[in-house]
Amino acid sequence: MRVHLQDDASAGQFSESLLMIGNGKAPVHPTSDLISLSNNFCNVVDSIEILKTSVFPYIRTHYKDHKWLCERAILVPKNTSVNAINLQIQQQLPGETTSYKSIDTVVDVDDAVQYPIEFLNSLEPFGMPPHNLLLKIGSPVMLLRNLDAPRRW
Repeated sequence: MRVHLQDDASAGQFSESLLMIGNGKAPVHPTSDLISLSNNFCNVVDSIEILKTSVFPYIRTHYKDHKWLCERAILVPKNTSVNAINLQIQQQLPGETTSYKSIDTVVDVDDAVQYPIEFLNSLEPFGMPPHNLLLKIGSPVMLLRNLDAPRRW
């Protein structure tokens, strides 16, 4: 993760703390296995629903407003939480969801016994889209990198 907020020291500290939590390197309480966060690190809410509503109020009418979207973010330390929250917010957008599935295969036929297609479909490597990508027309999508960098189009 890279956070560039022009000479904002607190943003750098927040970024480092978030990376420590995400990488499992944050100090943990010895008996409870909980991480202690400072009061100014985050806002605590009672549910994900309250969090989504407070960060993205009126998402059904503002989802095409790029400026409005750029002023909002929900930061979580784990990708599984990101995927779940993104899906819940996407379901609030108008329109029909379309499913795009990857085609996962093995290069060597002998490896097919060791790596069944179902197993390959269950993997979610960092930086790659999921096996079953759900999209809606008009929903925001962020391309993070070129997945086929050596090939020049």
